[in-house]
Amino acid sequence: MKAVISGTGLYTPPATIDNDELVEAFNAYVTLHNERYAEAIDRGERDALQPSSSAFIEKASGIKRRHVIDREGILDPERMAPFIPERSNDEPSVQCDMAVAACTEALERAGKSVADVDAVIVACSNMQRPYPAISVEVQQALGVEGFAYDMNVACSSATFGLQAAVNAVENGAARGVLVVSPEICSGHLNYRDRDSHFIFGDACTAILVERDSSVAGGKGFEILGTRLKTQFSNNIRNNFGFLNRADERGVGAADKLFVQQGRKVFKEVSPLVAQTIQEHLDGLSLQPDDLRRMWLHQANLSMNQLIARRVLGREATTDEAPVILDEYANTSSAGSIIAFHLHQQDLCSGDVGVICSFGAGYSIGSVVVRRR
Repeated sequence: MKAVISGTGLYTPPATIDNDELVEAFNAYVTLHNERYAEAIDRGERDALQPSSSAFIEKASGIKRRHVIDREGILDPERMAPFIPERSNDEPSVQCDMAVAACTEALERAGKSVADVDAVIVACSNMQRPYPAISVEVQQALGVEGFAYDMNVACSSATFGLQAAVNAVENGAARGVLVVSPEICSGHLNYRDRDSHFIFGDACTAILVERDSSVAGGKGFEILGTRLKTQFSNNIRNNFGFLNRADERGVGAADKLFVQQGRKVFKEVSPLVAQTIQEHLDGLSLQPDDLRRMWLHQANLSMNQLIARRVLGREATTDEAPVILDEYANTSSAGSIIAFHLHQQDLCSGDVGVICSFGAGYSIGSVVVRRR
C-alpha cells in the first residue's frame, strides 16, 4: 500500500500589505520612537532606530507583499501588531475557520468527502492555545470521524505532518488524512524590528493523503519517500510560552516574538538542505536531473536559488523552482505547500518533484512525489 496526495487546498486572507505600506508604517514608528527618546539618544543611553525601505526588503528577501488576517493594527505606528479579537469558547477559532476553508478545497479537488477521512493533523508554527487541540476542533467542524492531533516543527511542520500522514495511511491506521497548516505568522512577528518586520504573511494550506487504491489512476501524486532531519540551533527562536509568567522579567521581551540571526541561518541551513535533498534522491535511486520541479520553503529568494543550484549543479529556472514569496512572503510551514498547490497542474504522469521545508530547529523535511 502506497500513500498518495490526492488533493490540496489553500486559504488566502483577503487583506494585503505591500512593501511601501509596511515601510511607511515602520518609518513612522521610527520617527515617533526617536522623538520620544531624543534626550536618551543624545546621551548615548539609547540607539536611534534606522528607517527601512522597500528596496532593502525586496533585495534582502524577494518579498513584495503579504496577505494578513488584519492590516490596520500592523500599520498603526502606535500598535504595530495585528488586532484579532478573541472569540468565545462557543465560537470556532480563527485557525479553525482557516483550516476548514483550506480542507474544503482539498476535498473538492480530490473529489472526496469527509467520509473518506479518518484523521486530521494540524501542523503549524503557532497554535492559538495549548488545548483542546486545534485539530480536534477542526475535526469536529468538518464532521470527521476518527482522531486528530496538533504538531509543531516550526517551518517544517507541514512536511513533518506529511510523513505522519504517510505512516498512518501505509500502516492502515487511516484511509485518508488531512494535514492542515493554519499559519497566522503576523501574530508572532516583531513589526518594530527593521531586520525582520517584513518577513511573514498569513495563509492556510491543506493536503489530503490517501491510499493509492482509493485514488483513481492518473490522479494525484504518489509519495515516493519522506526524509526528516533536525539539528539544534539557537539562530531562530521564539521563547513565548506558558512559563513566561513564572519570571516577570521576560514578559514582553523581544525574544517572546520571532527572532533570528539571518546571516548565520543562511550560511548554515542552505548547504544542509541541499545535502538532505541530494541524500534523499540517492536513497530513492534518483538523480537531480530526474527532478521536474522543486517546491521549496518560501523564506528567502536567494536562499532558494542557492539550494536549487547546489542540488541541480546549475541555476534553476522559475519553472523548476517556482516562487510565491513575492505574493505571500514567508508563511512558515505553508510556504512550500502553497508553491505545490499553485504549481502542479502542468506536470505530466511520471514527473518527479520534491517538496522541501526548512527552518527553526534546525528542521528539514523532504517529500519526493511522482505524478500518477
